[in-house]
Amino acid sequence: MPNRLPADERRAQLVGAALELAEGGGVGAVTVRAVAEKAGVSLGVVHYCFDSKEALVVAMANAVVGELAGAMHAAFDVPEDTQQTGGVDCLRSMLHTGLRSMWSAIESTPGLQTLTYEITAYSLRQRTDGSPASGDIAVEQYRLMDEQARLFLDTCAERCDVEWSLPTSTLARLSLSVLDGVVLRWLVDRDGDAATTELGVVADIIATRAVERS
Repeated sequence: MPNRLPADERRAQLVGAALELAEGGGVGAVTVRAVAEKAGVSLGVVHYCFDSKEALVVAMANAVVGELAGAMHAAFDVPEDTQQTGGVDCLRSMLHTGLRSMWSAIESTPGLQTLTYEITAYSLRQRTDGSPASGDIAVEQYRLMDEQARLFLDTCAERCDVEWSLPTSTLARLSLSVLDGVVLRWLVDRDGDAATTELGVVADIIATRAVERS
């Protein structure tokens, strides 16, 4: 009989098992039975934690987004006394640091990154087939990504005492759209040097939308 774990720990365990299955065989490999066997628990335990496969896929998407967000927020761990005093140059530096941290996490987990696109495609395909609940997976995935991007951009601006010339929501959406393309292209050609250069250009472009606070 499996050890009893707090609900949050059990859910995290099951999400980890589902991600391992999906990295090897795609979203199609994630079934309640397969996750239960991978985690060494009963089917009832999985059903208790997740009322449907769709709920489990949402949790998987959130876990991946959270991991990337954590990597980007490593930019905030720079000691205060080593940061520039402020202004657009400070902001540009923080953007470069954040994107480099994020890229390090992406480059070390290509299977996981491929999975994020597969989760999106799975969700949209299910919605086309008449399952709106499954279609909401992609909506929730991008909602969380937008939220994390806005937090990152707002924190950078606050740290460097600048403000954005566009609504942060618009800038976050645009930035994520560009980053999506960079990551997808890298998954195709695995040209890390090109991706690193492109991310630097992205950081510089984003920085042009910041102005000194009056």
